Amino acid sequence: MSDSEHDARLEQNLALATRLQHSAYQAPGGFGAVQPPTWRASTVLFADVAAMRARDWRRKDGYTYGLHGTPTTFTLEQRLADIEGARHAVLCPSGLSAITLVDLALLAQGDAVLLPSNAYGPGAEFAQRSLRAWGIEAQAYDPLDPDSAARLITPRTRLLWLEAPGSVSMEMPDLRALVALARAHGVRTAIDNTWSAGIALRPFDLGIDISVQALTKYQSGGADVLMGAVLCRDDALHETLNLAHMRLGLGVAGDDAALVLRGLSSLALRYAAHDASARRIAQWLAQQPQVRRVLHPALPDSPGHAHWLRDCSAAAGLFSFTFVPRVTPEQVDAFVDALRLFGIGYSWGGPRSLVVPYAIDAMRGAAWRDGSPLVRLAIGLEGADDLIADLRRAMGGALPA
Repeated sequence: MSDSEHDARLEQNLALATRLQHSAYQAPGGFGAVQPPTWRASTVLFADVAAMRARDWRRKDGYTYGLHGTPTTFTLEQRLADIEGARHAVLCPSGLSAITLVDLALLAQGDAVLLPSNAYGPGAEFAQRSLRAWGIEAQAYDPLDPDSAARLITPRTRLLWLEAPGSVSMEMPDLRALVALARAHGVRTAIDNTWSAGIALRPFDLGIDISVQALTKYQSGGADVLMGAVLCRDDALHETLNLAHMRLGLGVAGDDAALVLRGLSSLALRYAAHDASARRIAQWLAQQPQVRRVLHPALPDSPGHAHWLRDCSAAAGLFSFTFVPRVTPEQVDAFVDALRLFGIGYSWGGPRSLVVPYAIDAMRGAAWRDGSPLVRLAIGLEGADDLIADLRRAMGGALPA
């Protein structure tokens, strides 16, 4: 009797409950498909004890436990690294968790961190509240004035955060000057590169140490998954990040990773479509009498446009604009409510266009106290002409000419 026949007969003699857990069947090899398979695992099985003891969770030549990676998550990490020109990537449950991972991996009590004054709100709040509570000083600098960062750097400064462009107000910083400043003082740099999706801006080519992305946005593309990533080129830096990642118990599910992998197939096409429509709509808005200023990095009068022109190759689908001072906050809300093709909601990078009004003066302080209500648009994949018509109709009904 052959071994396979013996195993089959043995299996027939097992109780149903046991046979449901121990099937001898193995699918034949040679199956090919466009999308990689989805591996769902907490427990990883080893061939023998020696194999179990030989595995190191920090290496990607074998698997130890689902939290530390499966073929699905390793594939996504490598593809993200390839897109952005990194060597390493680790996945996180959200963009915010990716930001906090960097902070917790690189900062200790007594250290200091610098953030741009237009940083992503929840990330800035984590620094201003949680990090400060743990004895880490957090200070804000003007992203359009590298000298303001230079005045704040001390021997305690360990990390300089960058954001391109700034959250909501869309200023494009002088990344080269800020990176040079940080290097001169031996300070690590990290950038929130979500807007770029690794396409419009190549942070590692500028000398930036760490790139953080919210894969929730363009990489996913479906507005149906939350995920983040931390990328770098330096092996020792990756080791530091990876150890903190493990200690914090961060991980993503195979199904979520598969959704992002599926989205990557069309990332370049979608990003270009978002960009083209957003530029057209931004240019139309700039001509409207109710609009005071359009904050889109690709427009010549947007803050930091020269930096965008020098460092970027594209411009995404996200921008903001302000109304003339005579437009009241109540009228802005009425305008937003009147839009039919724009959903009212946070995030961006999905197929549907979104709109959010912001009290920008409360977010940014005195520099924005000029009586100009602000609205952020995330342009989706609808026809640009239809979106312009929707904006025109809502303006005509809610705002003074």
